[in-house]
Amino acid sequence: MSAMAGRIRDEDIALVRERTSVVDVISEHVTLKGAGGRNLKGLCPFHDEKTPSFTVAGDRNVYFCHGCGKGGDAINFVMEIDHLRFTEAVEKLAARAGIQLRYIEGGSAPVRQQQGQRQRLVAAHAAAAQFYAEQLMTPGARAAREFLAQRGFDRGAAETYGCGFAPDSWDALTKHLRQLGFTTEELTVGGLAKPARSGSLIDRFRRRLIWPIRETGGDVIGFGARKLFDDDDGPKYLNTPETPLYKKSTVLYGIDLAKREIGKRGQAVVVEGYTDVMACHLAGVPTAVATCGTAFGSEHISVLRRMLMDTDTFKGEIIFTFDGDAAGQKAALRAFADDQRFVGQTFIAVGPDGMDPCELRLARGDTAVRDLVASRERLVSFVLRTTIGGFDLDSAEGRVGALRAAAPLVAQIKDRSLRPEYGRILAGKLGMEVEVVQRAVNSAVKGEPVDARPPRPRLSPDDPQILVEREALKLAIQVPALAGPVFDNAEADCYSDPQHVQIRQAIAEAGGAVRGVSGPNWIAAITDGCGDLMTQSLVNQLAVEELRYDGDADPHYVTVTLARLQLAAVDRRVHNVKSKLQRINPVTQKDEYFALFSDLVSLETTARALRDQASSGL
Repeated sequence: MSAMAGRIRDEDIALVRERTSVVDVISEHVTLKGAGGRNLKGLCPFHDEKTPSFTVAGDRNVYFCHGCGKGGDAINFVMEIDHLRFTEAVEKLAARAGIQLRYIEGGSAPVRQQQGQRQRLVAAHAAAAQFYAEQLMTPGARAAREFLAQRGFDRGAAETYGCGFAPDSWDALTKHLRQLGFTTEELTVGGLAKPARSGSLIDRFRRRLIWPIRETGGDVIGFGARKLFDDDDGPKYLNTPETPLYKKSTVLYGIDLAKREIGKRGQAVVVEGYTDVMACHLAGVPTAVATCGTAFGSEHISVLRRMLMDTDTFKGEIIFTFDGDAAGQKAALRAFADDQRFVGQTFIAVGPDGMDPCELRLARGDTAVRDLVASRERLVSFVLRTTIGGFDLDSAEGRVGALRAAAPLVAQIKDRSLRPEYGRILAGKLGMEVEVVQRAVNSAVKGEPVDARPPRPRLSPDDPQILVEREALKLAIQVPALAGPVFDNAEADCYSDPQHVQIRQAIAEAGGAVRGVSGPNWIAAITDGCGDLMTQSLVNQLAVEELRYDGDADPHYVTVTLARLQLAAVDRRVHNVKSKLQRINPVTQKDEYFALFSDLVSLETTARALRDQASSGL
């Protein structure tokens, strides 16, 4: 190892510094933008920040962070970002620049060349990737080639992404790498091989399709392996274990190819698998990346934030393409929780029929994949929609249950200024009053039980709705011949007061206003149809109460009164239909959507006519 190899010659270290651009090295990890003058700025990779304070002076080949105080040249940066010793960092940059290093051991000892652990592991992985890629063209790899072909990937795509095959042998790769001079320790520490029960060393991957996983700089640091044969009793996907190179919580497959486009477009598309990354890139979505054997987490967010320049000034988008099934929805909820940790706008795109990008490209072509990303939906909207989707929103119990489930999600939104707006959106989807939803959200913010009860209806005699209900009933009781069919056309659901509903039903059971003849027998028939003494008393009260109209009632007054009564009920139906429309996807539920839309048009036409009648004056 480097510690045993002696000291690198000073002139070689100076040459590495001279030939290495600190801008190029840092740009592999951080998106840099002009900051005035010759300097560049980005988000510091060494501490969490929202406003960029990490400055790079390209003409002087140095960097400095005004937030955490770290700075230096390219060697210092590589030591910090990759957790390397000085010698190892110099070796990595020397290999990058094609510089042959010379070592001095014991002052006058002969020059020796020996790399540090990291560079040895990187070299072993590069050799392994080449070996696997060569194996893909052998007769034994037919199943791997067919797997790729069936998913729309030709030989050129396989070569671009370095796809390979682990042969049907216990130690083919191990023997190959040992012949190249790599040690047993290097193969096991790097996760390329593992001890067998017999004590010998065997390959970690066997009879599987292989993808090399690269870091942002392009070095292979691990592999993903997909099962091809039914008699393989291992998991569907197998990844390199945690090693000095491979940290799954920070690794994103495809980041080496996507990093420049992510910074350029201000967008990162997070997909679920290796083939999805390939499909997106080939379809014209070059910003796609995927996690490797783990859930998308906060450290992945940090990696993307640096590339997106996700700050108050530079906005970026992270778009998830989770499946539309239960597992995908669970992943979206998890991402929503993480979404609160960073400023960037987060979206979700769910393919038609739950297809992932690879399936979508195969079934409908490249344009469909681009359209999938373009049709993204804000993650918070998706989470709310899928959360309330499990409830029967046509029932009062279902709406209350949905509110209790969704209000805490709105309360989680860290940006307080957004909560009222999403509260209004939620109210629209539930068909509930905005005040009820906002109260429930406020309760969740305080950690209190969500109060989903609607406010008590205003039953004051002076309430406008109550007044118009009483007036309509008085017309039917006092002058049924005049009220006639106009009254009877207004169903019981036009009334909000329970007693009024009961009286309206009693009138219908007595034959309706159209059959009524004013007088004590008619009033007695209505009274007998009411089940309790208080409602019977109200009938008698309405029978003698003066109409709110100067002069005798006439057909015009009946028309205006009943129009006002029905208008409130029609407005409620319009509200409910609009709420349902918000919950229906017009693309995947086209027939249901247009049927409801037709109902809405009809209801709004009715409402306009009633509004004209109600405001015609008396």
